Amino acid sequence: MKTSGINFRHLYFFRVVAAEGSVTRAAERLGLAIQTVSTQIAALEQSLGKSLLTQQGRRLVPTDAGRVALTYAEQIFELGDRMQEALNEADNGRVRLTVGISDSLPKLIAYRLLQAAFGMQSAVKLVCVEREFETLLADLALHKLDVVLTDRTVRASASLRVFSHLLGESEMMVFGAAALARKHGRNFPRGLNGAPMLLPTRNNALRGRIDEWLLQQDVRPDIVGEFEDNAMLNTFARDGLGLFFAPAGLEHDIRAQFNAVPVGAASGLREQFYALSSERRIRHPAVEAILAAQTGLFAA
Repeated sequence: MKTSGINFRHLYFFRVVAAEGSVTRAAERLGLAIQTVSTQIAALEQSLGKSLLTQQGRRLVPTDAGRVALTYAEQIFELGDRMQEALNEADNGRVRLTVGISDSLPKLIAYRLLQAAFGMQSAVKLVCVEREFETLLADLALHKLDVVLTDRTVRASASLRVFSHLLGESEMMVFGAAALARKHGRNFPRGLNGAPMLLPTRNNALRGRIDEWLLQQDVRPDIVGEFEDNAMLNTFARDGLGLFFAPAGLEHDIRAQFNAVPVGAASGLREQFYALSSERRIRHPAVEAILAAQTGLFAA
């Protein structure tokens, strides 16, 4: 059965009823009569040719078709909210950039990448969210984010329309507090044997390459901490609790912010940085600025 067009007011009422689990509570929330809400839900179901809600105990819950409709409804109203925000920002002469930052990405790298957006002629309003990688992918697919900055790539597929854009890469170095660097920096990398080491957890894209590099060097540090959050790892490193790997291009920042010095260059070990978008071709002007500024960004 073909639809005659969706009434978005009806769709909004359906979304509220699904959230409240009751026409009565939805009517109270909307400030409308119960009959009004009930009638408009029925009109939506008739226009779609599908039953969207069913009684389960004392609650109304979405049917299989209702769950599909609710998924799209959430996207529609999320985009509506973002459109209103974008229009408000446009009135103020600003470009809104909503960025997802993977919790494994070094924050100094994220800062370096985002600096390029502020060099635009147009003013930028930056909104940053930090979450787990899989959550960011879902939000990007739902167009809740303009771009995701991360340290790993992802392949586009029929079910996941996400594209990876390489921003740059950097050779890695081992850093540590001055006392640790003096003790374990002699005869590098042999001096790493038994050294206290702070590493990302094994679900981090870089961790496998670090383990392989250590194996190639035939050194076995004492792994005293593993962290999903790069910022937490840096906090422990700042207190001199262990050596850690970081991009060589951040040496100046690491010296200044973490009071850490280089122990040695991890030759052959590199970390890549990516921008993920929901389209193959980037169209957001601030994201285009970030991509254009990648040349030389990670030079030591």
